[in-house]
Amino acid sequence: MRMVSSIAHAGDWALGTFSRRSGQVDRAAFPGLIRTDRVLGLSARDALGNPASTLELLERWDSVLPVLDALAETSPPGDWIPLEELDVASPVAPRQVFQCGANYRTHVIDLAVEHHDPADGRTVEQVRAEAAAEMDARLEHPPYVFLGLPSAVSGPFDDVVLPRDGEQPDWELELAAVIGRPARRLEVSEALDAVAGWVIVNDLTLRERVLRRDMPLLGSDWVASKNFPTALPTGPVVVPRTSVPDPSTFQLTLRLNGRTMQDESAKDMIFDVARIVAHCSQVATLLPGDLVLTGSPAGNGLVHGRLLRPGDVMDATITGLGAQRTPCVAEAS
Repeated sequence: MRMVSSIAHAGDWALGTFSRRSGQVDRAAFPGLIRTDRVLGLSARDALGNPASTLELLERWDSVLPVLDALAETSPPGDWIPLEELDVASPVAPRQVFQCGANYRTHVIDLAVEHHDPADGRTVEQVRAEAAAEMDARLEHPPYVFLGLPSAVSGPFDDVVLPRDGEQPDWELELAAVIGRPARRLEVSEALDAVAGWVIVNDLTLRERVLRRDMPLLGSDWVASKNFPTALPTGPVVVPRTSVPDPSTFQLTLRLNGRTMQDESAKDMIFDVARIVAHCSQVATLLPGDLVLTGSPAGNGLVHGRLLRPGDVMDATITGLGAQRTPCVAEAS
């Protein structure tokens, strides 16, 4: 696991999951507050009920938030651990992962062009214009949401293990909302009140498995295409929504081996975060710690004609939420 000495995050503190580095006696994972380069362990804090995980905090988010603010402000310097002495894991272990497809305008238009059959007589410019016109029509319908598996979640600095039988592994950098209270049938106007904070997720996809050609009427096979182990690098930290109240201010950037592949503002979303969270709560009960992914901007590998290979390194950032670095390795035989 990569050693990290600091994490640039918005606000006074962020929430994460940490453990002592290899070779130290106690390597048990623990929840902690981070202030850039120092971590305050939270598992032995009576004021918080001695939580063993970030989930225990998220389940009581509204009541523990002011306590976390106070701990970050008043804890003595000797209580803080240098980040470079710790490993950083996914900051959350969700029970449910909601994923939103085709939610950035430029991304949808690029996909329409990529899959365009010139035999239909339309020019590329016509395809782009028609796809752009469809954006407003989509807002008359709900967001397109499906479920992922929590077992696919991995850490922000872990290796991504490319399946040996995968042919087209692709990246999809996404902003995810972390749920902070049980929620059902939210109105759009109240949806963000159920969000504890924000986190980076790279929602990897095996493109060749999305469409089942043997059963085209059943649509996309998201289980097979998106849930291999390490397919959801998550973190490094959860930044409280109180530190970034407006998610449209985020800029999402992914670099492959140093080359910028995705670089887009969250303002390009078709459905905003509140609309997505509200819709998810209409079809299911949201639980504390759940991830609600909000779609990936333009610049996926399929459009670039460059998919992931062993030896690649992805660097993913969202302004104010820190950064991931995930090397790609081949699955062992």
